[in-house]
Amino acid sequence: MSIRPATLADLGAIMALERASFPTDAWSEPMMREELSADHTHYVVDELAGRVVGYAGLRTLPGSRDADVQTIAVAESARGRGRGRALLHTLLEEAARLRVREVFLDVRADNPVAQALYATEGFTELGRRPRYYQPDGVDAVVMRLDLEAWVAARHPSPADAGACT
Repeated sequence: MSIRPATLADLGAIMALERASFPTDAWSEPMMREELSADHTHYVVDELAGRVVGYAGLRTLPGSRDADVQTIAVAESARGRGRGRALLHTLLEEAARLRVREVFLDVRADNPVAQALYATEGFTELGRRPRYYQPDGVDAVVMRLDLEAWVAARHPSPADAGACT
C-alpha cells in the first residue's frame, strides 16, 4: 500500500474510480479538479503497482475545529484488503495534525460496508438527510467522530498505560 498526496496529474485516474464507484451521482471533473487544487482540502491516492486504486479527501477551513470527509473510494478489485481504512486513517491523521476536534461525513444509507467501517473507527450517527443522494433518492447517514478520543485510543499516553497496572 502506497498512500501519497494527490495531484492534478491524478485527476484522470481519480475520475475513473469516481465514475465506477458512484455511477449515478459521481462528481464532475471540474468539481474534482477544484477539490484537488483548493487550499482547504487534503486529497490522497492509494497506489498499487503504479496504478491508483483508491482516493480520499478531507475538507477543513483554516483554524476550524471540525472537518469533513468528502469522499473515499477504492477500486472494486482492491476492496476488502484494508485500503479504505488506511485512506480514512490518513485523513484522520491529517485532521489531527490540523488540530481538528470533530470529523463529520455523510454516507449512503444503502452502503452498510462503509457505515460499518466508520462505526468501527468511532463514528456515531447524528441523523439522516432524507433523499439526499440523487437521482436515486437514497438517504444520507450523517456521522460524527470525536477526533481527540480517536487519537487517544490509537496513541495512549504513558500515564494512561500506567493506570492499567
